[in-house]
Amino acid sequence: MKSAILGMKLGMTSVLTEDGKSIPVTVIEAGPCPVVLVRTPERDGYKAVQVGFVDKKENRTNKPLLGHFKKAGVEPKRFLKEFRELQRELNVGDVLTVEQFVKGDKIRISGTSKGRGFQGVVKRHHFGGVGMTTHGQSDRVRHPGSIGSSSYPSRVFRGLRMAGRMGGKRATVRNLEVIDVIPEKNLLLVKGSVPGAPKTLLEIIKQ
Repeated sequence: MKSAILGMKLGMTSVLTEDGKSIPVTVIEAGPCPVVLVRTPERDGYKAVQVGFVDKKENRTNKPLLGHFKKAGVEPKRFLKEFRELQRELNVGDVLTVEQFVKGDKIRISGTSKGRGFQGVVKRHHFGGVGMTTHGQSDRVRHPGSIGSSSYPSRVFRGLRMAGRMGGKRATVRNLEVIDVIPEKNLLLVKGSVPGAPKTLLEIIKQ
């Protein structure tokens, strides 16, 4: 791969192209992300770099993590993530910034989707509903109907689509296009939407 960085979703807006078209974009605050730890196959069994993002007060950081950051010579960070197989060799103390991305790059973004709480099958799985509100049936329109597969096998299969908790899970969107990079403000403008609500932590990887 790859260039990679951690970011935080700020919100959405739109930008105008040179030919006057309006493009919806997500504004992401990406980096700076200092390298806190370099993992090696000899010591750890795999190769990766651990990076931090968003400053955190020392009195809000537990002692083991505080020692971890002090050993690396890095201020305490709120988030820590590992990236494998990065394109360039990195050392502890190096800083990843948005300057490693350019306009037109294709990227992959992962984050936690918005939590929707407990939802029914119409919203959660796009069921059409039972339908009729006549012939004595008026209160079951948005229900799933029979779940027992009739008289045979007369049981509910594992994994059947039913009502339940929706969202709040890891989601990834691929082939997103970088519309603009603003290094002086650590901003990345990405075409379209990305997972999560504003302030969601995002993993951004160049494809």
